[in-house]
Amino acid sequence: MFQKLVAIEPVSLIPSAEEALQLYAREVVLFRDIPENDDEIIRRIGDADAVLLSYTSRIGQNIMERCPNIRYIGMCCSLYSEESANVDIAYARRHGIRVLGIRDYGDRGVVEYVLHELTGLLHGFDLPMLHSEPVEITGLKVGIIGLGVSGKMIADALSFLGADISYYSRTRKPEAEQSGMVFLPLDELLAESEVVFTCLNKNVLLLGKQEFDILGTGKVLFNTSIGPGFDSAALEDWISLPGTHFFCDTMAAAGAVSPGFFDRENVHCRNVSAGRTRQAFALLSEKVLANLKTAQEEFS
Repeated sequence: MFQKLVAIEPVSLIPSAEEALQLYAREVVLFRDIPENDDEIIRRIGDADAVLLSYTSRIGQNIMERCPNIRYIGMCCSLYSEESANVDIAYARRHGIRVLGIRDYGDRGVVEYVLHELTGLLHGFDLPMLHSEPVEITGLKVGIIGLGVSGKMIADALSFLGADISYYSRTRKPEAEQSGMVFLPLDELLAESEVVFTCLNKNVLLLGKQEFDILGTGKVLFNTSIGPGFDSAALEDWISLPGTHFFCDTMAAAGAVSPGFFDRENVHCRNVSAGRTRQAFALLSEKVLANLKTAQEEFS
């Protein structure tokens, strides 16, 4: 059992999971606001040996050096790669600090967001209609960039509704191809697709000016990645072309765009994270507690 566990900020655990934290530490302290700076994070951690954080703060080497009791850091947010993490995992590993994160807990909400916005655009429900008459998803040429868990779920949902799915990924996905999805090089996917989805890991940028030139006019781009999967300046140039539409659930997913970007008629952002649902918080909580149990067993 840990001596003291501190959540340095809101970590989105459901009430029963917050209560269950008592099973893993003799003392539990939960902060309900986001710390303003590193000094405040250090103050909050104090002599704790277990720390929880979400995606809104960062724990780097300077913090860990000044909090020598830390043995475990639990990321209550997506951990896709060591390089993109908001914890300095390399430093932690060198100093015997265990870091565990979670992933794949909010994907169903993202799929529902996609279906809502795409059908709205195709039919003209609460959105400018893409064509001069309503069209169905059936036969729609869809390109998925990044066929991980969320990308595959979007592809499966649209395929079920009759879309023609192609994908681009660092590695081929034989199981997807067996179900009828077609692998294409990135340039071909951009040229041939009517609607493109970027479903990439954090800090992976694949679309620049050249790629947006290939994507061209009359196309639709959805970004369902945590951050932008493209060069934001190139996105702004592309969105000025006729017939283009860009969708993202939060403003952060567009990256560093100019003032007024979200006022454009063909830019659609609800500014609500589609993956933050009641079910997602329950699954997040389950995975955070499972990681705590794993860490506790490793240190016992």
